[in-house]
Amino acid sequence: MGIVAGLDSSSESTRIVVCDADTGAVIRQGYAPHPAEKGHEIDPQAWLMSLGEAAGNGLLEGVQAIGVSAQQQGMLPLDADGALVRAALVGNDKRAQSAAADLVDALGGRAAWTQAVGAVPHAAQPLTKLRWLARNEPANAARVAEVLQPHDWLVWQLLGRPARRTTDRGGASGTGYWSAAAGAYRPDLVELALGHQVRLPEVLGPSGTAGFTPEGLLISAGTGETMAAAFGLGVGAGDAVVSLGASGSVFGIHHEALADSNGTITSFADATGMHLPVVHTSNAVRVLRGTAEMLGTDLQGLSELALKSTPGSYGMVLLPYLEGERTPHLPHTAGSLHGLRRESMKPEHLARAAFEGMLCGLADALDVLRGRGVEVRRVFLLGAAAELGAVQAAAPGLFGAQVVVPQPADYAALGAARQAAWALGAARQAAWALGAAHGTLAPHEPPRWPAAASQVFEPGEDLPVGQAVRQQYIAVREESYAGAFLSAQ
Repeated sequence: MGIVAGLDSSSESTRIVVCDADTGAVIRQGYAPHPAEKGHEIDPQAWLMSLGEAAGNGLLEGVQAIGVSAQQQGMLPLDADGALVRAALVGNDKRAQSAAADLVDALGGRAAWTQAVGAVPHAAQPLTKLRWLARNEPANAARVAEVLQPHDWLVWQLLGRPARRTTDRGGASGTGYWSAAAGAYRPDLVELALGHQVRLPEVLGPSGTAGFTPEGLLISAGTGETMAAAFGLGVGAGDAVVSLGASGSVFGIHHEALADSNGTITSFADATGMHLPVVHTSNAVRVLRGTAEMLGTDLQGLSELALKSTPGSYGMVLLPYLEGERTPHLPHTAGSLHGLRRESMKPEHLARAAFEGMLCGLADALDVLRGRGVEVRRVFLLGAAAELGAVQAAAPGLFGAQVVVPQPADYAALGAARQAAWALGAARQAAWALGAAHGTLAPHEPPRWPAAASQVFEPGEDLPVGQAVRQQYIAVREESYAGAFLSAQ
């Protein structure tokens, strides 16, 4: 059918993949770091400079459509002429924490917010950044006439800054003022945060087209990095994705938005027309790094130590709440080690307890989704720690599911390219008005690209052992924090 490209503008760099639209085969790739800037205020021109460098040397020659993925939780305030009012606010800006608490109270509590938009305000959201702006920079706030996110702004720039501004369901669902359940904006919440109404971008469908460049290059709707990565991985109903960063996140693919009165689940939309409920944990790989430092080793050494122990760590259980915890809601607690006996006081057992504690904490998040009807047949593990032998050995039994560890790849950029191929096929069919006879895609179906190359680990005969370890962890957690997890669900 042709050649498409996907670009991912993350918080640190731009990555571009150029792919065959029919097969998804990667033809060529580009990369460029963003100009070094520190803090949570960024001149978005840096993103364009990085994009230009990554696309150099004819990388986009022959490309017919481009999809854009970009970092989430960014807010670009524009004035009535489309000029930036101030630098973009990006990332988890701690300055906005009190603004988030303000907003929670202003609407009547956490349950009111989850009912309204499927998420409780937090410091990273564009909505909360607007509240911070109104409080701290009232002159700038008064000038704000419209608000875009990073991928919206990049798409607009690629199209030559047309009158039409667009976004997609996935990106919109992370703003704090768009409801995935209703599929609609809540402009009253923008006014609650900023003090006045603003123009918001049109929300496109999954195969929608944002527009064409003067050269005739199709630009698809674009989306946020999480949604693009899920699309690039090829996950669908029955799949969950566990991301192992310093903190953790778990999301599944579901047919409907999930309202959660406690705010444990954040209800995003995905890039395909489905929904993407997410549960966060405050502690993941930071648990491993802290234990490794305690034992005078690194992550690989910690993994090798853990594999010398046995499941259950000789009765030791680590509750991994080193930074407090979001799931269950224990923001002011600390980590704790239980079951110490003379025979268990060895480095290998502590190492094993760290891995089991981290994974059981993530299994708690998985169980929140399962408890709301999200099917989990297999779990994709992302992050460098997913390559550790101790993670791969323990995770299938503790999660009670097949575990898939994809090979490292630019999945967000691949998801953006897949979206571009989908939009290109849909646009051609709409133009030809002759149905599938003129193409390999139907407008309602994404291109069927091959699944990501992966290692697969089955629980197999180790499932009963893994579930026994999991029950040991649950018993200690309930003894220490009775009812905390139940109340979080």
